[in-house]
Amino acid sequence: MSYKAPRGTVDVLPQDASKWQFIERKIKEVCNRYHFHEIRTPLFEHTEVFQRGVGDSTDIVQKEMYTFEDRGGRSITLRPEGTAPVVRSFVEHKLFGSANQPVKLYYFAQMFRYERPQKGRMRQLHQFGVEVLGSADPAIDAEVIDLAMNCYREMGLKSLKLVINSLGDKESRTAHRQALINHFAPHKEELCGDCQSRLEKNPLRVLDCKKDREHPSMKTAPSILEYLNNESTDYFNRVKDYLTLMGIEFEVDKNMVRGLDYYNHTTFEIMSEAEGFGAITTLAGGGRYNGLVEELGGPATPGIGFAMGLERLLMALEVEEKEIPVDDTLDCYLVAVGERPEKEAVRIMHNLRKQGIQVDKDYQGKKMKGQFKAADRYQAKYVLILGEDELQQQHIAVREMRTGNQENVPLAELEEVIKEKL
Repeated sequence: MSYKAPRGTVDVLPQDASKWQFIERKIKEVCNRYHFHEIRTPLFEHTEVFQRGVGDSTDIVQKEMYTFEDRGGRSITLRPEGTAPVVRSFVEHKLFGSANQPVKLYYFAQMFRYERPQKGRMRQLHQFGVEVLGSADPAIDAEVIDLAMNCYREMGLKSLKLVINSLGDKESRTAHRQALINHFAPHKEELCGDCQSRLEKNPLRVLDCKKDREHPSMKTAPSILEYLNNESTDYFNRVKDYLTLMGIEFEVDKNMVRGLDYYNHTTFEIMSEAEGFGAITTLAGGGRYNGLVEELGGPATPGIGFAMGLERLLMALEVEEKEIPVDDTLDCYLVAVGERPEKEAVRIMHNLRKQGIQVDKDYQGKKMKGQFKAADRYQAKYVLILGEDELQQQHIAVREMRTGNQENVPLAELEEVIKEKL
């Protein structure tokens, strides 16, 4: 029987892993400049974490979660998104009591969603995300958006569009909710089954429907911006002012609601406008979620965050033809000929590696010519040649592959000589 990876999953092979490592390293450097700290949460959580945090009416909870019972009869769900687990951890470990507030966190995590696989959207996906808990300052909203944009800028991406909106506070959303019900109720039977259910439970989700997006009622739906109270309007204006101060261009999309129930006030998406990227252009999305900490058992704590798909980031880099610098070279390749030299090679490599020098050798019994061919394939900068004569004289031949220059180096001095050359 021939086994293949499950549908919607991919293997990241060694030639691709270096690209992932590069973008993760660059993103971590950005997070460090913004004074964010890494958090790692479990791959699975109790199902209630997502039901209460993400919302029962969302597509994620209703259709996309991988949920099962463990042997103790507990309902467990593989992590479909990162915010609810981070907030759960924030509450459980009482990070709200830390002297340093707000708490600024980032994560790299695998997510699992049961949906139709397509390019850039898999059932097992990888996300980078940030969460800031403990501040209701609109300046932190702008900082989070700036961090997200800066991650893409650091990679060299140019064809980006930032879209923002406000969902307002509870009072604003309540007024907008009733307006949506009044607007869509006469068209209820014309909408899909999901939207008919959403109209009763969470009418804001109707605006996010993929099936009914072309329905005429969508174009005339009341905007949340028409129902923002003075406080919410002022908050949104201050976020926009901060973005303008930083020189970040944006568009306001009055119908952008995002797909999760916990959002309020600021929401945003970053999209690729690169030609050939595909129909689904969203690279990252997020927003403010005041109230989520309380929903998961903690004290009143404002929060904001976003997540970006790493698969989609790699797609954008490819479409914009941005080269990811990958160093496939090898510092040293040790060619040993003879039983005693092969044994001594193990000790030499051990000592070189302790000094931070990258080194490899043959483990397949190749002749000397085959070992040199391997050194070429590995793009070795230096080849270290050890035979019976060299071992007898306690030195080793060091050949620079680029120039062909070769010199004999005492074994006792090899580590210092190679470190100096590199």
